[in-house]
Amino acid sequence: MAGLFCGHCKREYSLDEVLWRCECGSVLDIEFEANFPIQEIMGRAPNLWRYRESIPLARDGNIISMGEGFTPMVEEDIDGVSVHLKLEYMFPTGSFKDRGASVLVSKMRELGVKDAIEDSSGNAGCAIAAYCAKGKIDCHIYVPDRAPVEKLTQIGMYGSSKRISGDREAVAAAALRAAEQGYYASHSWNPFFLQGTKTLAFEVCEQLNWRAPNTLIVPVGNGTLLLGAYIGFRDLLAGGIIDKMPRLIGVQAAPCSPLFQMFKGGLEDIPLITQGDTIAEGIAIAKPIRGGQIIEAIKESKGDIISVRDSQIQESLRMMGRVGYYIEPTSAVAIAGAKTYLKGATPGETIVIPLTGTGLKATQKMIGLGMD
Repeated sequence: MAGLFCGHCKREYSLDEVLWRCECGSVLDIEFEANFPIQEIMGRAPNLWRYRESIPLARDGNIISMGEGFTPMVEEDIDGVSVHLKLEYMFPTGSFKDRGASVLVSKMRELGVKDAIEDSSGNAGCAIAAYCAKGKIDCHIYVPDRAPVEKLTQIGMYGSSKRISGDREAVAAAALRAAEQGYYASHSWNPFFLQGTKTLAFEVCEQLNWRAPNTLIVPVGNGTLLLGAYIGFRDLLAGGIIDKMPRLIGVQAAPCSPLFQMFKGGLEDIPLITQGDTIAEGIAIAKPIRGGQIIEAIKESKGDIISVRDSQIQESLRMMGRVGYYIEPTSAVAIAGAKTYLKGATPGETIVIPLTGTGLKATQKMIGLGMD
């Protein structure tokens, strides 16, 4: 049976209830049986909705899409090792967050939601604002006043933004208060967002001729890509399409790395940290809402978490630019982590690295770093 469920108190709800969290205050997840009619899928348009039977939306007429998905995957050499780069910056708003936004906002239309709230340091806010504009749904994006001007401008062009003084946690708290009276289209709280990001796993496997990679390396803040990929690979396993769960490697920026500290320290809870400044502001999340789920996904996949310094991120930014990839600093976190991981990689390992956001979202920062 498909439905919403709470892993904390075990309550269950219908997928048609207008909920974004459990009555007990915990996050909700989705129980849904995905199906993969491969021959039909391969004859469909190259976007994430080609996996229609694996997305929990009742009616096609509610789909809000701009042709997002099925991003290119190319082979590249990093430190003498061949890897697959998934070009996730090639989306309508310039980041992988469009995966989650398309599915979540489509579900919002199906639920009859007319007004929504989201908080973001940039990319998720851009994506939710864009798809809400497309679907004619009013939304209010809460953003830090120190967010990159490129992202603030982009959100504003879609007709939505509300700047909040303070760090990323202050913004999340303000949005959470506002969401008490509205629908929270949160990329971290709302489980339908993860039902969009999981399509990364479907695409990767299809582009590898319906095989699973050995390893997926992703930057981690709120963990929406890592958790989505985990759900997607789990769906593929349950459907008998693949026979193994890829190793999930999360990468955090050292100045803000609570999940790295939790994982390496064997802690049961996310530690309280003093958040330092990092050029990878997109993953500077001191208290990820689904932190426990992220750690469990990594453990279950026999994966790992790597921490990288800002100097390593800058080095990776420059290196990628020199071979033609203009990515934002948060995206370069995965490359920096990969350079560490590859030192102990197994020969012949199939490694996939999503490049999560375009460098066009961080031009001022690039100039400040002397990247121009």
